[in-house]
Amino acid sequence: MAKKNIFTDAFGTPYFLKRLIIFILGFVSYRRFNGFNKLKITGTEHLVDLPDSNVLFVSNHQTYFADVAAMYHAFCAVNNGYLDTIKNPIYLLNPKIDFYYVAAEETMNKGILPKIFKVAGAVTVKRTWRAEGKNVNRMVDMSEVDNIMKALDNGWVATFPQGTTAAFAQGRRGTAKLVKNQRPIVIPIKINGFRRAFDKKGLRVKVTGVKPTMEFKAPLEIDYDNENAHEILLKIMTAIEQTEDFNLLHNYDEELKAKKLEKKDSEN
Repeated sequence: MAKKNIFTDAFGTPYFLKRLIIFILGFVSYRRFNGFNKLKITGTEHLVDLPDSNVLFVSNHQTYFADVAAMYHAFCAVNNGYLDTIKNPIYLLNPKIDFYYVAAEETMNKGILPKIFKVAGAVTVKRTWRAEGKNVNRMVDMSEVDNIMKALDNGWVATFPQGTTAAFAQGRRGTAKLVKNQRPIVIPIKINGFRRAFDKKGLRVKVTGVKPTMEFKAPLEIDYDNENAHEILLKIMTAIEQTEDFNLLHNYDEELKAKKLEKKDSEN
């Protein structure tokens, strides 16, 4: 697989260009996370001693771009010794440049701004189950899997196992299979409040005064030799708190149905 060098990343993007884009986007987005809204970051102590490559971050997803932008801020801050805070944006002058994120190809090709985001570190994939608002059923493009593995071989990668911003959506087994085959260090991220603070794209501030949260959890303990993809996926979805056990509204609805049935049975 291709390797980065002192001038370019693993995909041939010049580092000076990535630094420039990350700085500009970070500068523009800074007030969204430490001005209009106050992003609370916890758990960054888990990032301090990580290796430079083969680290996979798995996260729930609430907006197209604000989630990833916040990760860039957190990683750049940690890269400069700032833990659990983004209050000193000087970290943007020395960004974490070998960071990549998995994104839907159709999302990253719509408009000039997403294309700029793409240069910063997107590894694009075609959804195998949905495209352009319609359900599809297509095979996984193995070249895309190779690109994700290339990114892992050369840096940190963030992926969203649900492949959608919908809460409590089903996790995709492709993530678990990648983990099983590549054996990376897996760091779960739990985010909250982004959906309330920003629009769906994550480009516009929807509500001010919100305190979105981003929690980095300890690396998952995975038995790569004995756990199968299903077990790994369940472990991931539990860590990012996206299983039905965490869906309080779903649990409330189920309890309400049970009470109605119990009342109906007692009346009969």
